[in-house]
Amino acid sequence: MEGVPHSIPRTVEEVFNDFRGRRSGLIKALTTDVDKFYQQCDPEKENLCLYGLPNETWEVNLPVEEVPPELPEPALGINFARDGMQEKDWLSLVAVHSDSWLLAVAFYFGARFAFGKNERKRLFRMINELPTIFEVVTGNVKQPKDQYANHNGSGKSKSSAKVSRQSESENKLVKMSPPPKDEEESGEDEDDEQGATCGACGDSYGTDEFWICCDICERWFHGKCVKITPSKAEHIKQYKCPSCSSKRARV
Repeated sequence: MEGVPHSIPRTVEEVFNDFRGRRSGLIKALTTDVDKFYQQCDPEKENLCLYGLPNETWEVNLPVEEVPPELPEPALGINFARDGMQEKDWLSLVAVHSDSWLLAVAFYFGARFAFGKNERKRLFRMINELPTIFEVVTGNVKQPKDQYANHNGSGKSKSSAKVSRQSESENKLVKMSPPPKDEEESGEDEDDEQGATCGACGDSYGTDEFWICCDICERWFHGKCVKITPSKAEHIKQYKCPSCSSKRARV
């Protein structure tokens, strides 16, 4: 419950500043003030919530009594799970719920003051530039890798930026780079590059296109031919082309 009155944000910039202030307070609770926060979340007490305030402070308190509340409420009863989990897991869980609450509050203001499509998009982009509380608490802050590609009008640059992310996670089995040339063929010219063809459409290899390799038959395919995008491919542990998938199904 927020006991100190705060000015109500009405513009995109004001809502973002409100978001940033609340976020800073929550991060303090889960990092530098973690011992104090841990003690206040006594499982013997009633349902408690963690609130981040616009002035970059935090408080653990009971939920508001009015229904519906003036603002969206944070996760209820965070204190009950404290002693049933490892401390780092509990803090991570509170961090995830805090991220969700911050977004809910920000877009509550957006809805209340009738933000249009462009205003909502701008607000989300500003928020998205900041690491999440979960990333900060777990030490998993991810640096944006395709920031410049997003501002570049070239489709080729966007494709290569997305594909480059795969080289940083080689533990995945999905092959997202273009078809490699054999070492013995590396000295030859463009004729060798044109020898690689898509297993679906039969077209030759193009450097400005996204390719993916089947981990079963090891044939290469245009992503568009098998309906796989670079972002989708990042979540595939083992890719099977349509032909290999249908063979396995018949068996």
